[in-house]
Amino acid sequence: MMQNVHLAPETDEDDLYSGYNDYNPTYDTEELENDTAFQQAVRTSHGRRPPITAKIPSTAVTRPVATGYGSKTSLASSMGRPMTGAIQDGVTRPMTAVRAAGFTKAALRGSAFDPLGQSRGPAPPLEAKNEDSPEEKIRQLEKKVNELVEESCIANSCGDLKLALEKAKDAGRKERILVRQREQVTTPENINLDLTYSVLLNLASQYSANEMYAEALNTFQVIVKNKMFSNAGRLKVNMGNIYLKQRNYSKAIKFYRMALDQIPSVHKEMRIKIMQNIGVTFIKTGQYSDAINSFEHIMSMAPNLKAGFNLILSYFAVGDRDKMKKAFQKLIAVPLEIDEDDKYISPSDDPHTNLVIEAIKNDHLRQMERERKAMAEKYIMTAAKLIAPVIETSFAVGYDWCVEVVKASQYVELANDLEINKAITYLRQKDFNQAVETLKMFEKKDSRVKSAAATNLSFLYFLENEFAQASSYADLAVNSDRYNPSALTNKGNTVFANGDYEKAAEFYKEALRNDSSCTEALYNIGLTYKRLNRLDEALDCFLKLHAILRNSAQVLYQIANVYELMEDPNQAIEWLMQLISVVPTDSRALSKLGELYDSEGDKSQAFQYYYESYRYFPSNIEVIEWLGAYYIDTQFCEKAIQYFERASLIQPTQVKWQLMVASCFRRSGNYQKALDTYKDIHRKFPENVECLRFLVRLCTDIGLKEVQEYATKLKRLEKMKEIREQRIKSGRDGSGGPRSRREGSASSDSGQNCSASSKGERLSAKLRALPGTNEPYESSSNKEIDASYVDPLGPQIERPKTAAKKRIDEDDFADEELGDDLLPE
Repeated sequence: MMQNVHLAPETDEDDLYSGYNDYNPTYDTEELENDTAFQQAVRTSHGRRPPITAKIPSTAVTRPVATGYGSKTSLASSMGRPMTGAIQDGVTRPMTAVRAAGFTKAALRGSAFDPLGQSRGPAPPLEAKNEDSPEEKIRQLEKKVNELVEESCIANSCGDLKLALEKAKDAGRKERILVRQREQVTTPENINLDLTYSVLLNLASQYSANEMYAEALNTFQVIVKNKMFSNAGRLKVNMGNIYLKQRNYSKAIKFYRMALDQIPSVHKEMRIKIMQNIGVTFIKTGQYSDAINSFEHIMSMAPNLKAGFNLILSYFAVGDRDKMKKAFQKLIAVPLEIDEDDKYISPSDDPHTNLVIEAIKNDHLRQMERERKAMAEKYIMTAAKLIAPVIETSFAVGYDWCVEVVKASQYVELANDLEINKAITYLRQKDFNQAVETLKMFEKKDSRVKSAAATNLSFLYFLENEFAQASSYADLAVNSDRYNPSALTNKGNTVFANGDYEKAAEFYKEALRNDSSCTEALYNIGLTYKRLNRLDEALDCFLKLHAILRNSAQVLYQIANVYELMEDPNQAIEWLMQLISVVPTDSRALSKLGELYDSEGDKSQAFQYYYESYRYFPSNIEVIEWLGAYYIDTQFCEKAIQYFERASLIQPTQVKWQLMVASCFRRSGNYQKALDTYKDIHRKFPENVECLRFLVRLCTDIGLKEVQEYATKLKRLEKMKEIREQRIKSGRDGSGGPRSRREGSASSDSGQNCSASSKGERLSAKLRALPGTNEPYESSSNKEIDASYVDPLGPQIERPKTAAKKRIDEDDFADEELGDDLLPE
């Protein structure tokens, strides 16, 4: 072990490390002030020692240095000792690390100590580029083409498709100029094919995005036919997509298959996507067996949600029950490939871990996981609702089978949702009892499911006007989930129905605080403010709702109605015009427009909208009455006849319409037709005094023998009427005025009947002013005889509306909205 250890001999007179403690007096810093050479160096060379040259005498002791030929040359040391690493007397001295400090052999050759290279001076300036050279022009042009392609892609991502196409075209033009310049300067082998490929592909994509399909197909053909572009065959998928958009399904399938042939089998994911496109195209063409083959292959190789759902649709189209069940089980078994929610729950109180969990709780990956899970649940729920009615003898049994399959899978929480959908299906089939029984099964479930079921039960009982039960289940839903906006809206509805509008508004406000997008609560709070006569707040609610639901007919109607209540007819007309642009065939909106124009005195516009309303719904008595009165007012009695005849068909027990028809015949000069009509009215209503009076007058003027018969009947009826009035007067002991007659009467009390509403007054005024004194049958004291043809029960048209009718109209629009979102889709 000790044989490799060499000890230095004690008697050796030549110490190998002698002289290391000695130093040159030159490095003595204490005597620098007296050192003439150092002071001279400071004054002349800014602190650098003058270079050692051959002229400066050296005190070094020469020693022989070994050369490559074995000879020795004398080396000198500035300190008079052997040089480090040299061989002296056959003993090698150890090397020291002097090179890192800047000591090189150059110093011995007369160069100065300059480890940082400061003596060389500043670096020479960079050589200026020659911008006029062809290579530089080509490089700048290529850079510009790349920038245009990037700008085109960015514009497309921002939605500015027109700008993206312009940039793509500009890039294509500049790229062709670049190719020509390259051909002039360099060989064709040096052309940048990748740049050409990217420019053409971007141009074709922008053509397709702008629906310029012919140009896009031509550009794709240029790429596909060029053999110099590698892997260009897969772009036939893009061409197939364009043909699919054009509904040219045969060519779409052809190009999809060509692309599938040119893609290697190692690219499994791309091949699966192309096969899925082929299957979808087969579904669109009705070739369900071919579509089934494509989707079955996908589900066997790489199952996914879309392929599984499309496979169920294909089996549903061909009516294969067993295959539908198997496909549904395959869809349920598709892995989601997302982590469980447990990782977002903090296992300890470690602040660092809690910060990490808070950071990832709503990041992009978490949002993607939620979207994927929501999509899977949507596919499963839709597939279950689709196949449940057909896979078994009844839809209830089918739902039960789907529920059992779901309970045994990773989507066990969807089982309750399917049960609720089962109840909704009962509801759509008008089987309310079964729907209620199904929903009552959830009363002992967890809070979320219980709240959903109780919400739907409350809605069902509300529709059946059982407000006590509706309120009870609304309370259950709210107690199970206080943050359920639908439950709060239902509770507000029950309070609203009981007339406590202030409390209903509080429930609606709480629903909006929990979910600001609950449009039903916002609509209902607007109705509540209308009932409380807080019209400004109601208008604010409906305007906010209009910003969310731009084309909602109910919202537009409510805004117009609020403006009408605020006595701003111009704004009401403007919003009703928007309403009929959304629902141009709504007869009620058209008649309301006619009513507003009539109140403003614009008869021509009023007639236009009333006539449109009559054209779409010819059974509206109010519209028919207005049109008939309009034609009488304009001296076109013949045209008014058809409207009153239609009114008599709609209300055959109302004598006033038939009397109006006879009056129109008489006014137009057709006395024979008027006489026949009065006779027909007398047969149907033998106790009508007005009809008998006209019969007596007509028969007298024409000279008919029946005049005496009608006169006798008229006297008897008048005498009976006087006796009846005396009995009524004596029975009331003078405590009140005469009671209004229930039949159409031409006596002096007809004005009392007409005073029931402003519409009756206007109609009476119109009819009184129509005939002239020169007419043969209007010269008697009964000139106002037609004014009495007003229903004693009151008119049908409200101008303005009475409070009761307004409430009915508002409820007609509000019934659907009071709980519109309570049934889940």
